[in-house]
Amino acid sequence: MHDFEMPTDYVERVTARQGRPHTCESFETRKTALVVVDMQNYFMHESQQAACPIAQEVVPNVNRLAEAVRKSGGIVVWIQNLSPWESEESWSVARERYTEDKAKQRWESMQKDAFGFELWPELDVRDEDQRVIKRRYSAFIQGSSNIENVLQDHNVDTCIVAGVATNVCCESTARDAMMLNYRSLMVSDGCATSTDREHLASLGNFYLNFGDVQSTDEVIARLEASARRNTEDAAQ
Repeated sequence: MHDFEMPTDYVERVTARQGRPHTCESFETRKTALVVVDMQNYFMHESQQAACPIAQEVVPNVNRLAEAVRKSGGIVVWIQNLSPWESEESWSVARERYTEDKAKQRWESMQKDAFGFELWPELDVRDEDQRVIKRRYSAFIQGSSNIENVLQDHNVDTCIVAGVATNVCCESTARDAMMLNYRSLMVSDGCATSTDREHLASLGNFYLNFGDVQSTDEVIARLEASARRNTEDAAQ
């Protein structure tokens, strides 16, 4: 797992601006979604072109988060990346970042019937969970997926983001969630990418400018406390 600690000066800057180090100190748990991004074989299995094997190490944390969100009344959304271009012209600027061979391999590996498209087998995916297919790095950008419809159907106002890669699809999705007025939080030990340096750069920038960053233990503790408080308030 990544060796991560938010730089002290980042925490000081955020606290000076907003009066506290975390915006997500509590949750309205029934309006909270865990959004798990791209934890598929293509991004996790050592045999695959885009493999980030360290992502395997965050699976237990993702499963813990999923259980905590379900238990507190929220929803879990599993996002799967389909081949990002329907044709050579549909997202040509992304396609040109690959050699011909690597573009072909990505296309073939990310089809619905391909091994690479499948979710990592050790993930605790339940029938009650939501499944969303996306075609761009961000799940929220226009034309990428139907995630907004899913979240609106469940009255979600807060997105907890985990998955792979921290600095690509996770950050893109978390940032766009904030732009669309969702409270957005990235889980520091629930996301993974190729190097510690990329992980820190992504989470640091997100924390400074877009949303909250917390560990799995912090998120679960706050979910549990919020669920108890929400239950007590409803009983009054």
